[in-house]
Amino acid sequence: MTASKARIHIGTQGWNYEAWVGPFYPVNTRPADYLSIYSRAFGSVEVDSTFYGVPAVTTFRSWAERTPHDFVFALKMPQEVTHEQRLRDTLGVSEQFYEGVRELGGKLGPILVQLGPDFDPSQLPALVNFVGNAPKDLRFTIEFRHRGWMTEGVIALLREWNIGLTLVDGRWIPRRVMLALARRPTADFAYIRWMGPNRDLIDYSRVQVDRTREIEAWTEAIVDISSQVNDVFGYVANTFTGHSPATAREIQHRLGQQPVDPDSLGEQLSLL
Repeated sequence: MTASKARIHIGTQGWNYEAWVGPFYPVNTRPADYLSIYSRAFGSVEVDSTFYGVPAVTTFRSWAERTPHDFVFALKMPQEVTHEQRLRDTLGVSEQFYEGVRELGGKLGPILVQLGPDFDPSQLPALVNFVGNAPKDLRFTIEFRHRGWMTEGVIALLREWNIGLTLVDGRWIPRRVMLALARRPTADFAYIRWMGPNRDLIDYSRVQVDRTREIEAWTEAIVDISSQVNDVFGYVANTFTGHSPATAREIQHRLGQQPVDPDSLGEQLSLL
């Protein structure tokens, strides 16, 4: 399969996994070199660590310095904003976060606003206020984990502000609903997260679950929407199959991209 218009960015959720040393990272790779090696295999990554707190500005600069010029970071909004303050940010955490992410410059992708399953439609005023005040120089995508948000009104709201509806293959909203919504993008980009139905997988060194059918359905959806958006961002969690780098490479292959062979990454390590 080959997409027609959109730039397609496939990667994983995070890069800092010791279990990847051997099956993905070359043997003896130091944690300090994980990101540099990762960025030779994939052109984008979703950063989970920002969910737990706003990194120092120097951290954002370090990420930018250690990756190629066309690498793209997608970052989670801090949980202090999404889960603790429930989008009613009275403490200025979001502004601090925005200031930091802008250090990434052209390497900055969408900001993922992940809302908890207890953030239900009764919180609509907070959502409306958030999307209306989101900085226009940044891209946002919202992940709902309550099915009650999947309405025409919410889709229209996000489309009005060019904010993505995050498409998740997980346990919260049925895949068939997500695949249907995938073909109705609310922004000039699409954002997909492959999570899996549970978190039972704890060995991240190898693929343990066959997700061929799911991957086929999603790659078909990506091809279908590629003429409607400028970018597609897709990130695989280890919990989807057990070893996200291998699954990300499979998705790349199905989309007509040329995956990087992990064996070639040893040469990159020798250059660091």
